[in-house]
Amino acid sequence: MRHWLFKSEPSVWSWDDQVAKGDAGEEWDGVRNYQARNVMREMALGDRGFFYHSQDQRAVVGIVEVCAEAHPDSTADDDRWDCVDIRALRPVATPVTLARIKATDGLGDMALIRQSRLSVQPVTPDEWRIVCALAGVDP
Repeated sequence: MRHWLFKSEPSVWSWDDQVAKGDAGEEWDGVRNYQARNVMREMALGDRGFFYHSQDQRAVVGIVEVCAEAHPDSTADDDRWDCVDIRALRPVATPVTLARIKATDGLGDMALIRQSRLSVQPVTPDEWRIVCALAGVDP
């Protein structure tokens, strides 16, 4: 199992919106960045990810699971763009802010810090473990 981070502006798609989709989940659509698209093409069923609110909150707020592998994005006008489907698994006990991530040993190379504009990112096993500990969830 691999780990990922999905960034969303809560005014566009929030954790509550994701939770409301239930077990069926929802397409992580609208991504128009080749690097992020390629990251989604690497995802497998059952992979886990952090759900990250960008903009004002800037925090990991939940854990999601990939429930459909890469497929054509239904919002795209051409076939270059793929997406995955994700479903909410659980909220984190304590949201983990970007400031906390930046201040934590072992997270300095996290894509969230190095490639802040990338909306879908890989998370290493060590980063996953550390952020889960900060969030108060079992990795």
